[in-house]
Amino acid sequence: MKNKFRYFSYFYKYLGYRLWITFFVSLFVGLLDGIGLALFLPLLKLVTNGETGDPSGEDPVSEFVVSYLGVFPTLINILGLILIFFSLKGIAKFLEGYIRVKYQQYFMSRLRISNIDLLNSYEFKHFVKADVGRIQNTFTGEVSKVNTALRYYFKSFQYGVLVLVYVIMAFIADPLFSFMVVAGGILVNFLFKELYKRTKYFSRKLTSQNHTFQDLLIQKVAFFKYLKTTGLNDAFGRMLKNKVKVLERLQLRIGIIDSLLAALREPVVVLIIAIAIYLQVGYFSNDAGLVILSLLLLYRALTFFMSTQEQWNFFLGVSGSLENMENFSEELKAGKEINGNLNFIGLQKTISFNKVSFNYDGKEVLHDIDLNIDKNETVALVGPSGSGKSTFIGLISGLLRPSKGEVLIDGTALTDLNLSSLKSRIGYVSQDVNVFNDTIFNNVTFWAEKTSENLKRYETAVKKAAIDSFINELSMKEETLLGNNGINLSGGQKQRLAIARELYKEVDLLLMDEATSALDGETEAIIQQHIEKLKGSLTIIVIAHRLATIKNADKIVILKNGKIQEVGSYKDLMERSKEFKEMTALQNL
Repeated sequence: MKNKFRYFSYFYKYLGYRLWITFFVSLFVGLLDGIGLALFLPLLKLVTNGETGDPSGEDPVSEFVVSYLGVFPTLINILGLILIFFSLKGIAKFLEGYIRVKYQQYFMSRLRISNIDLLNSYEFKHFVKADVGRIQNTFTGEVSKVNTALRYYFKSFQYGVLVLVYVIMAFIADPLFSFMVVAGGILVNFLFKELYKRTKYFSRKLTSQNHTFQDLLIQKVAFFKYLKTTGLNDAFGRMLKNKVKVLERLQLRIGIIDSLLAALREPVVVLIIAIAIYLQVGYFSNDAGLVILSLLLLYRALTFFMSTQEQWNFFLGVSGSLENMENFSEELKAGKEINGNLNFIGLQKTISFNKVSFNYDGKEVLHDIDLNIDKNETVALVGPSGSGKSTFIGLISGLLRPSKGEVLIDGTALTDLNLSSLKSRIGYVSQDVNVFNDTIFNNVTFWAEKTSENLKRYETAVKKAAIDSFINELSMKEETLLGNNGINLSGGQKQRLAIARELYKEVDLLLMDEATSALDGETEAIIQQHIEKLKGSLTIIVIAHRLATIKNADKIVILKNGKIQEVGSYKDLMERSKEFKEMTALQNL
């Protein structure tokens, strides 16, 4: 019961009062059906005794018809009542189905939107440790399975209500006979308990294996060029095929249990009723009409009881997905990014690092950093791999939070700022450019509406990024589709497109994380010339591998082992820094 209420609580969190509406509509359907069936008792007596007989008062159903409905039980009247109640049941049944579909769609929409919001606010330090396959699978296949779980739960719930209605009405008609049948049904429930456990176990394993399959599939697509070039495509494909076979075996096992329950349903119902009738006829005596009425109601009750068992097993077959979704949402909540209340209105004076340190998994990446970066200053970060350059940029953007000390923007701690307002004013270009499978215009403007104002901003951005001439040579110009991850672009074109996207945002701060290190010297020089034109109009922070590209930086910061070794202009460092001279010598500068 604890688990059943746990699931109810989960669905109630998203659906609220709608679950109770479902309950009462199901109850109404059961009552209408039960009354319609009960009316066959006076109908049977009228057919047996003839219309001249007076069946009123001889059984509770006839008493109900006369006393509560105010109808004298003639053949026409009873047939009319049966037609009315089953017609009302049909209307209620339609309403029940409509409500179920409507609420399922509402639930799936709420679930998806809720998890998108949670992922949006998920802290980056938690994301880098997350299982990408699990995230992909949870947002795609798992959402559909959880919606399926809701459908089966709804049906189990509705059938359970119908069972309750029929059993109560059967007890009113014939308590002893009803008790025997219900006792048989309870015994059957214990027999099915082991099947439920197995279904739940296989469901959890299926969810886990789906995560792994999705993870492998993502990597297959992401590394397709490498796998194809190196002949490893087939080997990786075999891993995927093996996972498909594992998924197939698990689904087969769940399907076998479902089929077993479906096959047992009717024989078990008939067996229980046959035993109850035998005991009733052989050892007890009662009104035959009431026994028949009770039999009709209990047959319905047992049929729906076995259907409840079947639907519940279907539900357990996808309960692993439900548990995964619940745990996934809780993990996203636990890793929620802490956000301040102050809106960032733009950099006015200075970005300051005040005794900043950063630890990752117990290892100190940056230690005791003190540094000021003035507005519209170009600052270059240099140093060996692992010296903390990318972490430095992550701290400025609010992507990471200091373990000690604080980062200040115009005297306000980053922790007090609304990070969304800050990041909307930050441009970021990395070595691995993200190009979306869409048009050039949508890549640069991030799907902005094509108004005259936005077109003007777009044209300004592509000119500043020096990619306008390339675009104008294309037959479709800004409407050209770029393919998966910009497969139709060269490395230099991707970089300039990325710069154009950030400039379109009208940013205050441009962060460049080794953005040109993977390019050939000529392309890098061209991009560097255009970045130089931005100098003085933006605050630019560059992580540079090739020192030739940062000769004109206002300030060069040398990082080593997470500490600042030297700060100065290119000329200053060449005069007084032995370490910087060695770095330039290695690059033949």
